[in-house]
Amino acid sequence: MTRPQLTVVIVGGGIGGLFAANALVAHGFNVSVHEQAPALGEVGAGVFLTPNSVRQLQRAGLGDQVERWGARVGTASHYFRHDGAPIAPVQVTDSSGWNATFGMHRADLIEILAGALPAAIIHTGHRATGFAQADEIARVTFADGTVAEGDVVIAADGIHSELRRFAAPPSRPVFHGSVAYRGVLPHRRIPHWPTDRWQMWLGKGKHFLSFPVRSGQLINYVGFVPADAEMKESWSAPGDPDVLRHEFEGWDPRIGALLSEVDKTFRWALYDREPLPTWTRGGLTLLGDAAHPMLPHLGQGANQSIEDGMALATILGRASRGNVPAALLAYERLRRERVAAVQRGARENGLRYDSSYADLGIRDAEISAHAAFRRRLYDHDVVPEAQAVAASLS
Repeated sequence: MTRPQLTVVIVGGGIGGLFAANALVAHGFNVSVHEQAPALGEVGAGVFLTPNSVRQLQRAGLGDQVERWGARVGTASHYFRHDGAPIAPVQVTDSSGWNATFGMHRADLIEILAGALPAAIIHTGHRATGFAQADEIARVTFADGTVAEGDVVIAADGIHSELRRFAAPPSRPVFHGSVAYRGVLPHRRIPHWPTDRWQMWLGKGKHFLSFPVRSGQLINYVGFVPADAEMKESWSAPGDPDVLRHEFEGWDPRIGALLSEVDKTFRWALYDREPLPTWTRGGLTLLGDAAHPMLPHLGQGANQSIEDGMALATILGRASRGNVPAALLAYERLRRERVAAVQRGARENGLRYDSSYADLGIRDAEISAHAAFRRRLYDHDVVPEAQAVAASLS
């Protein structure tokens, strides 16, 4: 018997929502994506893709595009103390030695994901304001008065998700006392900078990261520094390049050389949430930052949202209209423990990166040992687990 084609409404046109749309379209679903911004796009900054998500991008037929637009980082990647003294290499492969680790410009990744979809399914200028469930129909209302109905609604609308309140108990974002200054520089302005590696410098209360994006044409940088009271209230705002330069005075001269070229930067206050006890209600479920916003200290925010999307598409691929709620709960159970572990791991790694240790020798030893954790993280393939869950629904 042929399974009736299910209709899926995705709220949020970021990385998580757009990848989920690709995975669902590949599974034969009728999909629509609704984004509140007037156009798709991301403020110019980098995102780090790791093997656990790249294998899913390959499954979705996007591997060649990642290779083309990304910048592969290799085994020269390294951690340093603030003055440039080496600490340890960075784990960039899974346990098999497969190197599928790329720096990507966020705007490039959004363009790749959106470009692989039929244009008619993406609707911009749609800010979700409400959700209701009537029998087997899930309904989203938008600020302009329009309504979208489907068998499934996926809230992929970020840490400030409007739809989270319909699936999870109230929670407040947790501020972690830091802001990230972020931006990109054309490589031609810093031609000495290597384009084949991820590099991080660690100091007291601060750390500095760089990696290449856009096939090495651009260098992405992030400076993590303590926040003052004004910064705490700022989710994103223009930053002052001179303030950023001052924060890293006396560090490795390589950082000073890079920052001397910065004439525009943005700053983000760093927030996450405590792991949620539930993500799903009826035909509504959460995905990505709407479900599990995390600090950037494992570089897994985008990667985990991509895992979410593939897991959800795989499980729904075996669902019928009558067991959609059970399928969504199965997706939640599959994903919730893993992403909670990554959320906690990102917090712990942030303490290492900001040198919150009396004995830096212990910190450096933990940085070296952390390679084993990353290998396990990168080895993970969500599809076999999702297939097993899906089979249990039949």
